[in-house]
Amino acid sequence: MFMKLLIAAMMVANVALASSPRVDESRLFVKIKNSLPQHNLIQKTKHLFGKYYLIETSQASKLAKAIKDQVELTELNYYAGKNKLPEPEVQKNFENVDNFTAFNDPRANRVWSFRDGVDNGVSVNRSYLAPLGLEKEEIIVAVVDTGVDYNHEDLKGNMWINPGEIAGNGIDDDQNGYIDDVHGINTLDREGGVATGDPMDTHSHGTHVAGTIGAIQNNNTGIAGIASQVKIMAIRTVPNRGDETDADVVESFLYAAKNGARLINCSFGKKHNEGGLVVNETMNHIGQTYGTLVVAAAGNDSSNNDRRPKYPASFDSDYLLVVASTSSSGRMSYFSNYGKTTVDIAAPGSGIYSTVPGNRYRSMSGTSMACPTTVGVAAEVWSHFPELGALELKQALMDSVTPVGRFEDRMVSEGRVDLYQALQSLL
Repeated sequence: MFMKLLIAAMMVANVALASSPRVDESRLFVKIKNSLPQHNLIQKTKHLFGKYYLIETSQASKLAKAIKDQVELTELNYYAGKNKLPEPEVQKNFENVDNFTAFNDPRANRVWSFRDGVDNGVSVNRSYLAPLGLEKEEIIVAVVDTGVDYNHEDLKGNMWINPGEIAGNGIDDDQNGYIDDVHGINTLDREGGVATGDPMDTHSHGTHVAGTIGAIQNNNTGIAGIASQVKIMAIRTVPNRGDETDADVVESFLYAAKNGARLINCSFGKKHNEGGLVVNETMNHIGQTYGTLVVAAAGNDSSNNDRRPKYPASFDSDYLLVVASTSSSGRMSYFSNYGKTTVDIAAPGSGIYSTVPGNRYRSMSGTSMACPTTVGVAAEVWSHFPELGALELKQALMDSVTPVGRFEDRMVSEGRVDLYQALQSLL
């Protein structure tokens, strides 16, 4: 009997060990009381915001235990865990929708989400064919992802350019802590512990996301993005197989907000919440301080986030908008996560045609694609009404959805985002 109990205990321990998220032992979050903690394992400290700091060390777990009485909070830096990101799909037959008259881009007719709301799209064409006549303000959108091909023919002209940085001179011209961060940063490539300034995409995911939001319109090339007055800030934080860390996510959010991004697209996620407090507090901080709204993908597990949380989607920050995916039939995509209280809104995410590296174009599917569809709508609305606060914009998007009866118990807004209806609701 004893042997059976011992074997059972060992099996439970092994399962727990296997499911425990991996820790980055080189970095530790702390929330101080009145002053920084003192310990010989502390190599360097970096102020994040408020009382939150990031400590560089060689033994984060040991340090956390040693200084726990000196600080209000210690939090280890966890990896998300490796997961397969959406890949480009081979799609031979596209629906050529007759109403793609808003743009002269030759492949715009492959973006089915531009249809009207009654045809399961987000009313992009309708909005551009009936312009409001208002002066529009440029909106900076940060794509926190695998990076962006900033030389792509349909993105290059809409890439954010850091006005205080001189490209390629090896100097931190604007003294923001980063060298040559012309289009953004790469937290996965560090020199002396500092993120480098080349966020080039080596996957396809981030470039695809960027095109949905802001591919150049009416340039007789490729596709058209949803937003017209937009600049894409590229931040490479997600490895090609997932496994981003909380510290890199926090750094990306802070960099984006401090450099003027009003929207942050987060088409990534993890299934555990270890280390999540600082990420959530960062969203609160950048929302309250800089007016930045974070938009996150609900996840691709076909599961209920109310019961099985997915992060960052399941954080409770008011400055977070969470997106489920729909298909061209109007139904929720088979893979999409949902949640009556934790998922806010839906958007097209199945078979979305967009940019990929090397001046190419492909379709991808996932809530990763629904997220930038929503961000593109949000950016276009915000450019018309820049006086709106982040929470006002979020509410406007949720109040103006195209209602879908079958979504009633699956998300807060019970519908699909709609550009035309959002714009009209704010007049």
